[in-house]
Amino acid sequence: MPAPVRRLLPDCLWEMPGPDRTLYLTFDDGPVPEETPFVLAQLAEYDARATFFCVGENLVRHPGIARAALAAGHRLANHTHHHISGWSHSQADFLTDVARCQQELNRLLPAPEARPLLRPPFGRITRPLARALSTSHQVVMWDVLTYDYDRDFPASQCLQSAIRHSRPGSIVVFHDSVKARRNLRYVLPRYLAHFAGLGFRFAAL
Repeated sequence: MPAPVRRLLPDCLWEMPGPDRTLYLTFDDGPVPEETPFVLAQLAEYDARATFFCVGENLVRHPGIARAALAAGHRLANHTHHHISGWSHSQADFLTDVARCQQELNRLLPAPEARPLLRPPFGRITRPLARALSTSHQVVMWDVLTYDYDRDFPASQCLQSAIRHSRPGSIVVFHDSVKARRNLRYVLPRYLAHFAGLGFRFAAL
């Protein structure tokens, strides 16, 4: 993500820099039965932990999958209830949608989090909206976008780009969605194997 964009959104978390070889994998848009169980199985092979930014509607439809992610040690986080854009909705409507998703998350979590995580869909958020959200949530962006959702992006290129841009502390975006299936199922196993072979660990935020 270009530095000027980061400077415009100083309240957002973009990466987790540190001395350790740790990567922070995140998965947007689930949980869904078609792809989330595949992701969980791949992560389990490497004793990897990740953060799942969940759409509230999908939590309502598939709570069992969300519970399976929690039981495996992963973190659930907010991706709004209806997967709405912060650019095309009013601040009031966006905050209401976030609150509704958080309500569904809180039904699943052992205890409400003091400052839950939120990723705006498409990364679309304004500076005033980010500031308003910062009072209740940590807004999480990324420094590596895999483009697994882009069906015009070849899977091999998707993998090469993700590997090239990842470094210790990177927050990496994948999608556990039907749209991302082709690239996700190619990239994720190879990405995990590559960095595990280099001695990296995978942690939840």
